[in-house]
Amino acid sequence: MDIATTHNSSDFDALASLVAAGILYPGADLVLPTRVNPNIQAFLSIHKDLFEIKSFKDVDVNAVTRLIVVDVNQWKRLERLSTLSSREDLEVHIWDHHMVPSDMKASKVVQEPLGACTTLLIEEIKRQNLEISPMQATLFLAGIYEDTGNLAFPSTTARDAMAVAYLLSHQADLNVLENFLRPAYGVKQKDVLFEMLQKAERIKVGGHRVSICEMEITGHTHGLSLVVHMYRDILNVDAAFGIFNDAEKGRCIVIARSGVDSMDVGQIMRIMGGGGHPAAASAMLRDVNPIGVKEWILELIRENQRSTILIGDLMSFPVETIDAKTSMKDTAEILKKRAISGMPVTEEGKLVGVISRRDVNKIKKQSQWRAPVKAFMSTDMITAPPHMSVPKAARIMVKHDVGRLPVVDDGELIGIFTRSDAMLYYYDLLPE
Repeated sequence: MDIATTHNSSDFDALASLVAAGILYPGADLVLPTRVNPNIQAFLSIHKDLFEIKSFKDVDVNAVTRLIVVDVNQWKRLERLSTLSSREDLEVHIWDHHMVPSDMKASKVVQEPLGACTTLLIEEIKRQNLEISPMQATLFLAGIYEDTGNLAFPSTTARDAMAVAYLLSHQADLNVLENFLRPAYGVKQKDVLFEMLQKAERIKVGGHRVSICEMEITGHTHGLSLVVHMYRDILNVDAAFGIFNDAEKGRCIVIARSGVDSMDVGQIMRIMGGGGHPAAASAMLRDVNPIGVKEWILELIRENQRSTILIGDLMSFPVETIDAKTSMKDTAEILKKRAISGMPVTEEGKLVGVISRRDVNKIKKQSQWRAPVKAFMSTDMITAPPHMSVPKAARIMVKHDVGRLPVVDDGELIGIFTRSDAMLYYYDLLPE
């Protein structure tokens, strides 16, 4: 007996991957976890008869000989089917786009860093030239669109876009997506958001602006992920974490949303036992102190920052400088010869200013060419420490309209960070 399943709190990518697995593994029972996202519930309430999906109570777990898992590779996220982890005779196939180590002993693993897991299975369906219906194509498109933010998330790849084109050519209906990809936001969610905003605080940690909000809840509340997303947008922070503690059930739900590349909340939530993506992730904790959870998150953010690319990793060094006594005539020639737009100015080894072509172009009198560069340099310098994150450095350069940041450590000039260095980071041109 073959069973295909996916993770708890299933989203459209999980459901779509599960249905796609049913095409690739004919005869396999498709088992959906009990807990699914609200928009999945709404979708299935209308379309359930179109898909042969079962629950755990409908299958004999002891009869399973092959387990196909999609959009996940951890036993703890498979709800009741995690009891199969002790079976030595079980054949396991994994289809996943999360590049995290697996604790499952699998005979087949298809794991690649794509925007959506659905893309992996669609590529195989296309390769085998298997038929899909317009309704299946629509569900698959919803899976890709949800996990890639309509192909706008940084994790999106060209292969995701090609899978979308393939599904549209098979009559995927964008109108259906408009109705079901929009999360529900009602009075209860509005009340939760209002309470979060009432107690909101912004803190700086690891070079990021972060907000962590703790709340007591009772029972299951739909749409908390949307609430945290809106909370982050309203506060305009780099990342927001909602800690929702349900004392009656002894559990704590942590939902995280990030708006910057340098804050991978998926990595943070995986350490906490959950999962997700760099921009959106969550974790379910049991019998924990919410205050302790907040401190844990703060420490993981600091660890996350230490593992990210810093300007000290990309800066140019040693730095070419010009002495403060150098004449403006010689300075102009040096800038022209080296084809650079500016240089740091030093005096007795200390950084005292910056000279640019703009400063050179201000010279109107012949006598000024003999003046030392010290007379024309800019002393209102914007510098940065080597441990500053690249996104923060880029924001400073935009704010002050400067093309380079001298990198200073303990008062000593150790490098220079330029727009070109920032482009290496943002266009993913970093050396391996």
